[in-house]
Amino acid sequence: QVQLVESGGGLVQAGGSLRLSCAASGRTFNSATMGWFRQAPGKEREFVAAISSSARSIYYADSVKGRFTISRDNGKNTVYLQMNSLKPDDTAVYYCATQSTGLRIATRVDHYDYWGQGTQVTVSS
Repeated sequence: QVQLVESGGGLVQAGGSLRLSCAASGRTFNSATMGWFRQAPGKEREFVAAISSSARSIYYADSVKGRFTISRDNGKNTVYLQMNSLKPDDTAVYYCATQSTGLRIATRVDHYDYWGQGTQVTVSS
């Protein structure tokens, strides 16, 4: 089984920064694309960023491009999301997930199979 645990969320003022971590257990981490998604109350879960198993391919949602940075440390079975210049619209529960389909990065929720429980990010104005 695969277990993902997010951490690093919290309350921050607009313009501030947070660094999220996702620690993975299981044998799939090193061979899987990892993605970050977020979900605000009353809204659909949306793609934020993803990184391929080798970290050679990275993709960001337009809404976070230039502000967020995804990275991974396969030796530690951990993926990170550095979030800078945070905006109130970034407020959401952030989830990490493992991609289940193909070798290339996917952005659809249904292309990811294992999910963490999420960590709350709240950005005040």
